[in-house]
Amino acid sequence: MPASVADKQLRSVTAIFAVALAVHGSDHLRRGMSATSSTVMTLGTAQLILALATIVLVYRGHRWAAPAAIAVGFASAVGFILVHTFPDWFGPFSDSFINPPASAHVNGFSWFAAIFEILADIALGIAGLRARRSEHSAGHR
Repeated sequence: MPASVADKQLRSVTAIFAVALAVHGSDHLRRGMSATSSTVMTLGTAQLILALATIVLVYRGHRWAAPAAIAVGFASAVGFILVHTFPDWFGPFSDSFINPPASAHVNGFSWFAAIFEILADIALGIAGLRARRSEHSAGHR
């Protein structure tokens, strides 16, 4: 069966999401792995595993691709917003870019990487919703 426009868009957005994931990860490597708490690193690793699984599902055309994109996209966006763009309210759950300590090595690239990731996450969630809607429309014809 040929891929729908929504499926093609999901693949395109997933490629951008993969780039954003790599850019954000490279910022964490640049800043040093000790710049964030072990809690944030654990959450980030879990997010990375789920993100990679979603990328595989999307490119394999799996039936769970759209639901995974929706869940991972929106959950990641919320997570990154809370972890990086809020003040250090959440203790070990924070890697706040608002008045970070010098040891965090936050700079303009850090902000770019986080915002790029958040926007890509939201786009992935939206593309997943569109693909899911397209699947349901095709199933009700």
